[in-house]
This record gives sequence, C-alpha cells and structure tokens, in this order.
Amino acid sequence: MLSKDLDKYKDLDEDEILNKLSAEELKQLETALEEMDPENALLPAGLRQKDQTAKKATGTFDRERLLKYLEKEAMEYKDREDVVPFTGEKKGKVFVPKQKPIETRQEEVTTLDPELEEALSSATDTELCDLAAILGVHTLGSSQTYDGTGTKEGYNNVIKGEKMNPVFDEPPNPTNVEETLQRIKNNDSSLTDVNLNNIKNIPIPTLKDFAKAMEKNTHVKKFSLAATRSNDPIAMAFGEMLRENKALQSLNLESNFITGAGVQALVDALRDNDTLTEIKIDNQRQQLGTTVEMEIAKMLEENNSIVKFGYHFTQQGPRSRAAAAITKNNDLGMTHTQQFEICLNLQNLDDRLPISSPTFHLVLYESAS
Repeated sequence: MLSKDLDKYKDLDEDEILNKLSAEELKQLETALEEMDPENALLPAGLRQKDQTAKKATGTFDRERLLKYLEKEAMEYKDREDVVPFTGEKKGKVFVPKQKPIETRQEEVTTLDPELEEALSSATDTELCDLAAILGVHTLGSSQTYDGTGTKEGYNNVIKGEKMNPVFDEPPNPTNVEETLQRIKNNDSSLTDVNLNNIKNIPIPTLKDFAKAMEKNTHVKKFSLAATRSNDPIAMAFGEMLRENKALQSLNLESNFITGAGVQALVDALRDNDTLTEIKIDNQRQQLGTTVEMEIAKMLEENNSIVKFGYHFTQQGPRSRAAAAITKNNDLGMTHTQQFEICLNLQNLDDRLPISSPTFHLVLYESAS
C-alpha cells in the first residue's frame, strides 16, 4: 500500500513547484530544511542551525568595557536569601577525642612448690646447667659446659652486636682537567694514564677537545672516562679519535648516558683500529638492544687486537660469539717472544727423548713446529 501511495509523486516536477512558491514560503522551507538534521556530525557546529541573531553588531571588542559591565551586573544582582539566617551560634558538643588507657605490664609472679624451691636453691651450678640443657635454655644461663668448666657471664653473653666498619665516601678525583688537556695537546711523554672518572661537571665541548687532542697523541696508553655523564656526541667524537690514534691501548666509557647510536659509532671505528686491546662500555643508562649487540659481536670477530671487552650482553647469541672472539684474540695475542720460548722448550725436550719412543717423538715434533 505504501508503494502505491508513493507512485503518484514520481511524475511531480519539483522545479515547477518551487517556482510557484512565494519568498516567504521559500524562507519557511529553507528554515525547515536547516532544522531537519541538527545533529549531523559531518557539518561544522556553526552550520547545523540557522542564524537566529536579529541584533545588530555592537562594534569592535572592548575588553575594559565588558569587564566593567560584568562587574556592574554582579553588583546589582540580588543575592538569594537563606532559608535560615546565619547568626554565628554554635550548636552541639565540642568533639573531644577519646584517650586510650595506658597498658601497664604486670610481672607475673611464678610460685613453685616448696620442695622444688628447696631443690633449686641447694643445686650446684653443674646441676643447674644440666637442667637448663634438658629444658633447651642452656644458652641463656651461662657459657659453662657440662663438665662444669667455663666462665659464667649470665645473660650478657647471649647476643652481641656486630661491630660496623665505617664506610667513608670516595675522595673526589684530584685530576686537573684543564692541565691534563693541555698536556695531551702538547704530547707530554710523561703522561701515559688519563683518569677523569666521576668528574661530572666537565662540559661537553671540553670532552670533545679531549677526543680531538687524543687523535695526535702518541704517549697516552690508558684513558678512563667513567661516570662523567658522557652522551652520544662524546662517543662519536672518541670513535673518530680511534680511527686516528695508534697508541691508545685501553678506553673506559662505563656508567654514562651512551645509547645504541654512540656505541655503534665506536664499533665502526674499532674495525679500523688494531692497537686498542681493552674497552669498557657497560652500565649505560639504557640497554643497547639486540641489533647493536650483534654488531659488537661481528666487530670482535673481525678485530684481532681486543682481548678485554667490558659489557654484559643480554642476548645469548651475541654473548657466545663475543666470548669465542675474545678467546681467539687472547690466543693470538701471544707475543712472538713467548711463542719462540715455547718452541725452544719443546725442542729441548724433544732432544732429550730416547729413540725408542717414535710415536711421542712425532707428536712433540708437530707441536714444536
């Protein structure tokens, strides 16, 4: 039935109907269409409802005039009268907290039979010790043994406080930063160990100057920079230093704020360095991640000079590869003098062997060669 009723509207000409409407009827139709869907979220809030403002514009915005108007309206607004007027009278009782009674501990008086009291009063120290041992409280009475020997100290020897050894704060690092930097720049031959550990107020430009000065230094063998709040730019600067310096053997960058990017710069530099034998980068502010640990393991496999690497791996794969690489470097790190001494000792032992042991002679010769 509904479809049949709607069929009669199919042939209507909407334009013809609109042309016959007057201006007032068109305005009413526009108003009706505007209010058909006021909650349409696809339209801006200002277009969901028609403009019903009939007041003319009052001109430009004047803040002072508006504030004065609001203050005037607030002063002229009559306050709402209270149902019960406030007179300041206090009603009810004042709260007083209850006081808890103080518990008094009364000592319990133990009464024994006259026979037991007489037996205990006439008992010897050995008998009292045996009785205490039976009751399981022999350690509270005295330190006497069952044979009656020993000193009687009473209850004072039951518990003794442990003597605490005082722990003093570490003294501040006495290294003079500016003087040390100047000595590195001058390539001072007497300066072989630089220790800047725990100096937390070194500016970043100064640390970069240390890295720049170390590029041309040929006497410093050990450089420590632990707990100095160094970050990635410092690590990258020392990475560039490791590409140029051919004398440094130990570098310590533990307990700093270096992330994976800074460690990656150090790893890339160590691929071109064959003089550094020890480096420490553990205990940074955040973990380096699996990718950086894999790059460290690859670098250690390619580098044959590093025999000590201070870092706690979090993944098993990089840890195993790094351990194997460090073991290989330690085996290859033997000096030619040590290898010559081992070969010489084996050769002397080979000369002292009797001719009647050809099998052992062959193995020893192969080891000696």
